[in-house]
Amino acid sequence: MAKNSQHFKGLELQGISLAIGEHYLVQNLNLQVDCGEITVFMGASGSGKSSLLAYICGALEKPLQASGQVFLNGENITQLPIHMRRIGLLFQEDLLFPHMSVGENLAFALRTAKYSRARIKAEVIQALQQAGLPDFAERDPHSLSGGQKARVSVMRCLLAQPRALLLDEPFSRLDLPLRRSFRQFVFKKILEKRVPTILVTHDPADARASGGKTISMERLILSKFTSR
Repeated sequence: MAKNSQHFKGLELQGISLAIGEHYLVQNLNLQVDCGEITVFMGASGSGKSSLLAYICGALEKPLQASGQVFLNGENITQLPIHMRRIGLLFQEDLLFPHMSVGENLAFALRTAKYSRARIKAEVIQALQQAGLPDFAERDPHSLSGGQKARVSVMRCLLAQPRALLLDEPFSRLDLPLRRSFRQFVFKKILEKRVPTILVTHDPADARASGGKTISMERLILSKFTSR
């Protein structure tokens, strides 16, 4: 039985529909994602996967039209601006700031926290240790390998203490061995931090490794869809 929205700790979508004109990409999607759970959306390019994430985080742009409600830990965030939703985003690209050191990139995630400089430094050191990158604080992002950049991006995202996490094909540019190890690293951190997560991907291996439910984008336009 579905949990009441006001008491549900996690990410909940109610009656989400996405369309371009009269063409629906998503129709009446209902979904609950528990804390520490990963729900995977699979589908071809242009099926609406990234657009769904954009609506959830508050960044959907025209000509796409959308309706439905987004709840996070019982709060209706549908009308909140993107910066107030506290939803973390992880993309294919690492998006590290090239003019900042690795440590400064991580510290940037704590810019709104009322921490002392000593606390911020300690948080950055701990994040680098957890990522297997001790003593990397002064490194230039350009000097890092692709896998190292990816790990720093994840830790920067998690340092901001997101209430939910959206992953948009974050593993697709990595070669197979690195893809496996980085995917394992990300999924472990999601479980440790107990962050409700939605992953969009083309790769069935990503879906299998997630341990969560998998939803076909094609299915979302064929019938009303409810998953709880």
